[in-house]
Amino acid sequence: MGARSKARKRALDVLYEADQRGADPVETLKVRLAQSDPPVPEYAVTLVEGVATHRARIDELLETYAQEWTIDRFPAVDLAVLRIGVFELLWADDVPDAVAVSEAVELAASLSTAESPAFVNGLLGRLLQLKPVLGA
Repeated sequence: MGARSKARKRALDVLYEADQRGADPVETLKVRLAQSDPPVPEYAVTLVEGVATHRARIDELLETYAQEWTIDRFPAVDLAVLRIGVFELLWADDVPDAVAVSEAVELAASLSTAESPAFVNGLLGRLLQLKPVLGA
């Protein structure tokens, strides 16, 4: 597993933990950075902070384009994966779109339900098609 893949997994851990505790992801990140066990890679920090900064827009896009699904119905792991994927698609200029989607699908495949990879792929694929007009 590459360094960025590991960082995505660690960012997912922090986002998932914050969501489950009803805590602020950046505050959860600060605690994890202070503990540094396991270490938090710099790219994981970028992802958590980026998701936190753009969370309202990310969640709006997820709810708009996840047909007949609300954020509350998303499995928690899938939601964290999708938030990272959308952030990378729309705001991480150094990450190719195909990489953002495939990494999110891979995370969903390894950490969530059997249906999750297809759900993540479909939703991120839709957002990728619409990227030129989304105005992120």
